[in-house]
Amino acid sequence: MNKTMNGGYDSHDQAKNTWDDLIATGIPRDNVYIDEENKLVKVIVPEEAEREVKEIFDRHRLH
Repeated sequence: MNKTMNGGYDSHDQAKNTWDDLIATGIPRDNVYIDEENKLVKVIVPEEAEREVKEIFDRHRLH
């Protein structure tokens, strides 16, 4: 089952770096979104990838 995870960001560079990192781990581009209006990075992943996404969010200090 897939899960949507959100991380709030403070700058566009922070969001872009997170996006790049998520794509580099093999998450399809179509599953990663930057919501400029709400300052969120949104990613849709299988539940087993949740821990890895949390680590990436933590690395980029998304809240």
